[in-house]
Amino acid sequence: MKKLVMIGNGMAGVRTIEEILRLAPEQFEITIFGQEPHPNYNRIKLSNILQGDTSFDEIIINPLDWYNENNIQLYTGEAIVKIDVEGKRVISDKGREVDFDELIIATGSNSFILPIPGADKIGVTGFRDIHDCEMMIKSAEQYKKAVVIGGGLLGLEAARGLLNLGMKVDVVHLMPNLMERQLDSIASSLLKAELESQGMNFLMEKETVEILGDERVTGLRFKDGSEVEADLVVMAIGIKSNNEVAKSNGIYVNRGIVVNDFMETSVPSVYAVGECAEHREIVYGLVAPLYEQGKVLANRICGLTAEPYTGSVTGTQLKVAGVDLFSAGEIFDDGQTKSIMVYNEFEGIYKRVLTRNNQIVGIVMYGDTKESTKLFRMLTKKEDITGISIFQTECSAEAGGDVASMPNDELVCGCNGVTKGAIVEAIKTQGLTTLDQVSHCTNAGRSCGRCKPMVSQILAHTLGDQFDAAAAQKTSICGCTTISREELVEEIKAKGLTSVKEVMNVLEWNNEEGCTKCRPAINYYLGMIYMDEYKDDRDSRLVNEKMHANIQKDGTYSVVPRMYGGVTTAAGLKKIAEVAEKYNVPLVKLTGGQRIGLFGVKKEDLPGMWEELDMPSGYAYGKTLRTVKTCVGAQFCRYGTQDSMALGIELEKKFERLDTPHKVKMGVSACPRNCSEAGIKDIGFVGIDGGWEIYVAGNGGVDLRPGDLLCTVKTTEEVMEVTGAYLQYYRETANYLERTSKWVERVGLNHVKEVLANEETRKALNERMDKTLKKYSEPWNEAIQSEEIKDKYYTKHTVKVGE
Repeated sequence: MKKLVMIGNGMAGVRTIEEILRLAPEQFEITIFGQEPHPNYNRIKLSNILQGDTSFDEIIINPLDWYNENNIQLYTGEAIVKIDVEGKRVISDKGREVDFDELIIATGSNSFILPIPGADKIGVTGFRDIHDCEMMIKSAEQYKKAVVIGGGLLGLEAARGLLNLGMKVDVVHLMPNLMERQLDSIASSLLKAELESQGMNFLMEKETVEILGDERVTGLRFKDGSEVEADLVVMAIGIKSNNEVAKSNGIYVNRGIVVNDFMETSVPSVYAVGECAEHREIVYGLVAPLYEQGKVLANRICGLTAEPYTGSVTGTQLKVAGVDLFSAGEIFDDGQTKSIMVYNEFEGIYKRVLTRNNQIVGIVMYGDTKESTKLFRMLTKKEDITGISIFQTECSAEAGGDVASMPNDELVCGCNGVTKGAIVEAIKTQGLTTLDQVSHCTNAGRSCGRCKPMVSQILAHTLGDQFDAAAAQKTSICGCTTISREELVEEIKAKGLTSVKEVMNVLEWNNEEGCTKCRPAINYYLGMIYMDEYKDDRDSRLVNEKMHANIQKDGTYSVVPRMYGGVTTAAGLKKIAEVAEKYNVPLVKLTGGQRIGLFGVKKEDLPGMWEELDMPSGYAYGKTLRTVKTCVGAQFCRYGTQDSMALGIELEKKFERLDTPHKVKMGVSACPRNCSEAGIKDIGFVGIDGGWEIYVAGNGGVDLRPGDLLCTVKTTEEVMEVTGAYLQYYRETANYLERTSKWVERVGLNHVKEVLANEETRKALNERMDKTLKKYSEPWNEAIQSEEIKDKYYTKHTVKVGE
């Protein structure tokens, strides 16, 4: 078996690996080095994370288990520093040496940072990866004034996200028009007016010459001498190819790593793909051409005949709420072009098609982009438009938009290069009936998601009378099945299904092994239904829960012992200190949940550390109760009205280890001053004269949400009763990986109140909760006593990911 090594774990590279696995699954022994600590994720949706529309877990394309299932050796948090082209081996920054027969360089790109004084100050960042997002989100918690340098696609998406985080945002742009490479002046002015109405402030035709401040940024100075204040500066003015590893090892580099039409570099058996590659003097920064490159490279590397890659015409869309925009090809007249234009200033609709020699050469659309797919096809196919009505009237648009009239080679999903014909074939040959299934099978809609309405139309047209609109839009557990969460729970109960394998077999899963999305969900639902007799399927859990430890960016793990209510003793502190010293723990830190975390722990040291700590796991990695944060309360605080520490300890001791659909955090404040941040917890308790207020569905993360008042009670016993019933109802009715904030918004706070107001229902929920709690035991006791568990999960040679 030939050895294939890939440097880089991003979208273009991993898509190439997916194609190789499809074409020749047994041909290569594959090793991937990723500089980031994460599996492959969707960078297109970083702006969605910043804007609070999604979470990081939801943008992971290939979870860690996917690498294991495909026998891929993945090294996370590890960069390649040397390529021995003669000896055909790579060497990492950790000294690891791996031989290769074929090598793919897919190192992507970096943000271009202006070479100006102050660019290295704290608070200055690019916008390229999840680390940049996290930095911006953290800054927004403490600071309120942001400046984004760059009025292009990425800069505007970053600015919208920072507005959503509650920051005041100035966008600095060197040119007189926004997105001047994609939009003409009319479309740009419409876009600017819309974004100004959303709260953005624009500083146009400004050139930044210095970033002000001592250690941290405090503002910017422009070439004209004016200044602007800033606590955070985001540079979004472009990207530069990350080609240093190639350049320093004798591989020919210009702006990017120079490749031919088959993605071959100047060195035999070494290839480059994605944003690090330069093809015909172009470095592409959009995902669609990179996926086209990946398909060509996969065929080449597998020894198959394939059409060469000759370059791409790209289309641009802006991922900002309230903005409907599309641009492709040329945007300016050159004396030989003619324009076809529609401009409705009142409704904010602008469409302009640029033609030359009876062919479309450019498209700019704002406010209404329904015809963009058809027009983009005409542009890329160089179709003769003589006699064709480019813009349909409202009556004829319906017929023109009918998928029946679309040719099979029309591109539906530009991000992933999926045509109508490919979607139709998959529906017919694979028996697909839902949008989720089509997306899972063809990748259509898997990236930015804008093509999903068109995919739905194709699904409806292809199925004809067999199409069920409600079923097609139904949210299934994953692409392996059409079954929803409610149907799955009902089928498990009705058929008496008792294991993950049995569920997938009896309910006829399309993928008999399931996937990393459905297996953890099935495992959770089985445990929730069969409270005391179900034996947890550890291998079906998410990777952190499987390891009972939180993996960090460099492949090490964190150890966070349980400290009930954030309270500890001198003996406990001494024990933690001794273990940290013995195992040379690089970082000992107080966490946001008032616990002591030990970070940088080697995987093989985990069982020994827990054995010597002899403390319960704090479950900092689990979909369970994480912590109960407390203030010092009436015992010490002159404002305290209740004993917050005692209640916090009682809550944490009762509900620790409880499996829940997503992580749950609690806070107990002894008075309305809320020192423990109870108002933004999944469940928060606020002490008042004569009792407690109970707040639910708060969220202190990206999607900041204050808790809703559920009820007011007088006694600790009532607190425990309401909390138990509320948590159990959440366990029984929430979708797996649905936070309490999203769950309450979906089912309705009044509905939850009505359920819990019924005394008999509340009693029954608590009985099921108490029955469930009896089955849990301390996971690290089991791991310490079992040589099989230690060998399977904590011995280096047995777990590939992150070794």
